[in-house]
Amino acid sequence: MNEIYKKLAVCLESVRAKTKFEPKAALILGSGLGDYADEIQIEQTIDYTDITGFPVSTVAGHKGRFVFGHVGDVPVVIMQGRVHYYEGYPMSDVVLPTRLMGMMGAKKLMLTNAAGGMNPDYQPGDFMLITDHITTGIPSPLIGENIDELGVRFPDMSEVYSSVLRELIKKEAANLGIRMQEGVYVQLTGPAYETPAEIRMCRNWGGDAVGMSTACEAMAARHMGMEVCGISCITNLAAGMSSQQLDHKEVQETADRVAGQFKQLVTAVLQNM
Repeated sequence: MNEIYKKLAVCLESVRAKTKFEPKAALILGSGLGDYADEIQIEQTIDYTDITGFPVSTVAGHKGRFVFGHVGDVPVVIMQGRVHYYEGYPMSDVVLPTRLMGMMGAKKLMLTNAAGGMNPDYQPGDFMLITDHITTGIPSPLIGENIDELGVRFPDMSEVYSSVLRELIKKEAANLGIRMQEGVYVQLTGPAYETPAEIRMCRNWGGDAVGMSTACEAMAARHMGMEVCGISCITNLAAGMSSQQLDHKEVQETADRVAGQFKQLVTAVLQNM
């Protein structure tokens, strides 16, 4: 058996020893958005530290636990705090939580993040529906021996972000009066914010927003056959797009400012998945 799959099986056994809850949908909460999980109908929580072999997030503002519960009638598992490649974990550990939620039973995955806006039409506080991604700047989570139990060796990535779920998000955003940008997300390694030259490169690639997470998780989920959607909260303009220096405090403040709208949108989307 593949060593990565063995680790996943141990984690799943550890979770199943604590809960029999079976989610239909999974949600990963980005920086500044973690409080959403506290407001659903919670059935159970499991700290990452209580799961055998599970990588633990070290980022400020990330609580580090799975929340199991219901959004409307939909059973969901929420990752309250994610693991990033820049924390020093191998990419297989970064996407382990995503794969684990799929193995728990989740068929659909909603990804969220805080991102820097590279499109000149974007403003801090905007939401961007992810239509596609670029992962050139990070190692693929699928490198190495294929995990046949999860998916095929050469998975199709022509539609990572489900067109059906994208239409649902646009519909619910319109119903709530929330302006929704659409664009391509670029994942880089971090943890330093990008240089102006790197942002120019990413814009030339066709990117609209940049961050340090999400795309690798989407890739791992699609490898498993999960249906994926993603929303970026544009918390700041990327380097060179304004004269302001970049810092994590600005990311948190912007995410907090639009958290109310975000929670409304996520709830509406999850209820109708």
